[in-house]
Amino acid sequence: MNPKQIIKEIKEKQVEIKSVIFVGCGASKADLYPAKYFLENNSKKIRVSHYTANEFNYATVASLDETAIVISASLGGSTPETVKANKKAKKHGSYLISLTNSVDSPLTEDADYVIYHRFSENYGAKLEKMGYALELAVEILQEYEGYKYYEDMKNAFDRIYDISQKAAESAIADAKKFADKYKDDKVIYVMSSGATAEVAYSTSICLMMEMQWINSGSFHSGEFFHGPFEIVDKDVPFILLMNEGSTRPIDARTLTFLKRFEAKTTVVDALDYGLSSAISKTVVDYFSPMLITAVFRVYAEELSYARKHPLTKRRYMWKLEY
Repeated sequence: MNPKQIIKEIKEKQVEIKSVIFVGCGASKADLYPAKYFLENNSKKIRVSHYTANEFNYATVASLDETAIVISASLGGSTPETVKANKKAKKHGSYLISLTNSVDSPLTEDADYVIYHRFSENYGAKLEKMGYALELAVEILQEYEGYKYYEDMKNAFDRIYDISQKAAESAIADAKKFADKYKDDKVIYVMSSGATAEVAYSTSICLMMEMQWINSGSFHSGEFFHGPFEIVDKDVPFILLMNEGSTRPIDARTLTFLKRFEAKTTVVDALDYGLSSAISKTVVDYFSPMLITAVFRVYAEELSYARKHPLTKRRYMWKLEY
């Protein structure tokens, strides 16, 4: 079933939905954030929340009941904390939708609905988990409250994967320059805002710390001037993921400061890849995360080649009990 069919079926069973809860770990949690951001920004009635799975398990929210939709995600479908979160949602009678790449994985066992997404086929495919979550959020809003830019969102979904794939393919030359420039850095900071805030987070904790063993920190561009900017100095390494849409001025203010003090700055800007020429300005905010995710994956790959450190290399993950 596709997102539209799933939400229509839930609406037939449950006329009132009071809460939508997004649950995952690491990159999967971050992939759910644009959907959370969209629904929170546009819903006037529905309570929206976003949890790392084990907090959901140990500090379970009171809104988890038969009037809640839980949307969980795990790429391989076996993340123990998220599998446990599914069981928790099922126990409380919530409607449970799970996103995974792995057919018949543990994540699917308790789910009322499963959406299987691609991942390894190309850069566009790597965005499907994020995209399906966003589609679910759009359909929930449309079914339960109505959304005036619904057609704009549908048109954007028709275009975003192709745009993002082409953007990633065009980024190789710049990615190689980035890799050569940053390959010896011991720490790299990452920033963004709006719907892309947790792309910065996952870039930091997954692509940098997990996959490259580079010390990293991430923060919202809007929080930059409330503490983090004190570490800015000449040649301190930063990555700024710049949005199209309403929060762009927040990112631009940060970039101005980084340039002022000659920080070592790489900008991945959705504007450079023509996002707003293909996606309506009414909804462009919600698609910057997808395009930027595709492009920065190329940057991460080139960094791994320059450092001779494959993105799949681990010290602890999958290798010991923890």
